[in-house]
Amino acid sequence: MAQLFPEGSPVTADTQWLDDDEQRTWRAFLTAQRLLFDRLERQLQRDAGLPHAYYEILVRLSEAPDRTLRMSQLADSSLSSRSRLSHAVARLEASGWVRRRACAEDRRGSFAELTPEGLAKLEASAPGHVEAVRSDLFDALDRNHQHALREISEALVNHLSDSPPWPVDGDGE
Repeated sequence: MAQLFPEGSPVTADTQWLDDDEQRTWRAFLTAQRLLFDRLERQLQRDAGLPHAYYEILVRLSEAPDRTLRMSQLADSSLSSRSRLSHAVARLEASGWVRRRACAEDRRGSFAELTPEGLAKLEASAPGHVEAVRSDLFDALDRNHQHALREISEALVNHLSDSPPWPVDGDGE
């Protein structure tokens, strides 16, 4: 691949540039990730009328004890800013899918709770989303590739995050 900056340029002095193999890997990863998430986003918007971020909030709440999480925990686990999460929860509240309530022990804190209507929305949306994930990701990979993707993804999460964004059980399954 052609070098982005000419040899001897001040920009190149202290930069360890990607070699050709690393550059191909980076671009393949970036393109695959963008194509996959674009397809999944379009499927959820088309079939469920939900952006992926809202779907993820519903999933996280559905998996939480009593289908309730502190807003701060929900923001942290969904890798979202608190203001962005607050806006999303407000939209989900307006649809009747989430209820926000104050924390009795901590007046500054609040909880997001999945409503029965929100659970019904998630249950109606999940089959199409799972089919899209299967057809767009898993059907393209054999078991060895799936395990390699998981190992690579977990290595990146461990490298980039202080704590895993999804709960993990004792054996990492």
